[in-house]
Order: sequence, then structure tokens, then C-alpha cells
Amino acid sequence: MKLVVASNNPKKRTEIATILGTLGIEIVASEDTVFVDVIEDAGSFSGNARKKAEAFATANGLPALADDSGLCVEALDGDPGVYSARFAGPDASDADNNRKLLAELAGQDNRSACFVCALHLAFPDNRQPFTAEGKVEGQILEQQTGTGGFGYDPLFFCPELGKAFARASSKEKASVSHRGRALRSLAEQIKQHV
Repeated sequence: MKLVVASNNPKKRTEIATILGTLGIEIVASEDTVFVDVIEDAGSFSGNARKKAEAFATANGLPALADDSGLCVEALDGDPGVYSARFAGPDASDADNNRKLLAELAGQDNRSACFVCALHLAFPDNRQPFTAEGKVEGQILEQQTGTGGFGYDPLFFCPELGKAFARASSKEKASVSHRGRALRSLAEQIKQHV
């Protein structure tokens, strides 16, 4: 089975390929796909993932997998949520978003947070899609630590690993991360139905 990953993020594509590659699924290289700029204006992670997957499946004539994921912080009423990638503005960098998050939580005792990932696998023939969600609970640190990962990983302390995601190896992170959990759930569905 060939699969298009509806993402411009190379680190995200690598995470997906690492888990789904074990099923013999071939991830089509991003440069060999028709890239579609999808406006992520749905009010949920699953809604955004669906929009992206359907657009890429139609444009490429291949099954397309999209994820939408983000950080939900309890003290911020679930924000940044679906706006995680653009928390500090439309062209914000990871560093900009991390700075804004630390500023918003300054003096806050409640630092509980979770990462959420919604996956949607759409097919060009409009057959029933596969969907999955994953979640990991943690805490927002008071300062960044580590150099691995991306996004909010330097600020997200994962109790299951006993360290920030940015200090974890790719394998460690994938074993407990929101995306890893969602991908393993999706892989089970694919094994049963494809």
C-alpha cells in the first residue's frame, strides 16, 4: 500500500514512516506528491485532520494520512489547542510559541497539560476512512530543556519517561507520545482491514 502523508513537517513524516513502515506501507516522498495548502479552520483536531487527508487523497489519487495535533494546557482552558502551531501568530516559530506559552503561564501553579493527536486516513475512492486519537499527559516546565524533538517538546515534561520530550530519543518519545499512540491504534485498524 502506498500512502501520502499530508504534512510539510519532515519530523512528523519521519515519525509516521517509522511506525507504519513496519506494516510494509510505502510512504510516498513529499517531493513526489501534489501538495495542497489546506486552511485548518475546523474547531477540532479531528476536523482539521479530516480536511487535510481528504484534500491530499483527492489531489494525489492515493490514500492520504493527515494528523492534527497540539498542546492543551489546563490553566489556559485548553489553549493553545488547535492553534498550537500558530499560538504566537500566523508565522510563529517554535521558539516564538514556546516564549508565549511561558509568558502565559508565568506565576501559574497549575502546569498540567496534554498533547493530543487526531489521525485521519482518507481514500481517493471515498471508502470508509480510518481514524485514531492519542493523548499523553504531562506538565509544562518553567524553562526549556533538551534539543531534540520539535514544537513544545522542550517544555513538555512526560512523567512516563521522567524527562522532557526534547531530552528523549525518537524511540522513547514514540513509545508514549500522542502521535505514537494514535499511529499504533491506526496500524491495528489497517492490519485488520487492508
